[in-house]
Amino acid sequence: MANKEKISEELLLEEEVLKQSEIILFNDDVNTFDHVISTLIDVCEHTPEQAEQCSLIVHYNGKCTVKTGDYDDLKPRCSRLLQAGLSAEIV
Repeated sequence: MANKEKISEELLLEEEVLKQSEIILFNDDVNTFDHVISTLIDVCEHTPEQAEQCSLIVHYNGKCTVKTGDYDDLKPRCSRLLQAGLSAEIV
């Protein structure tokens, strides 16, 4: 049983170390679905289907995680989303 507990502890520790940041996209009354979709494809490297799904989630829920990863990778992506007129932040 002690071996099982040790493995569980190691997995929990590993999860804490691998914590990643997220870009959250927020709904607004300005941007069109087409603009949001094309921006997500360009900036976040989404497939058209992913981008469409994210745009619908943002529209109906008010926000959506659009990209997860290392902060250093997400920072320039978030800046590009903001430059495109979208509302986004890294958490």
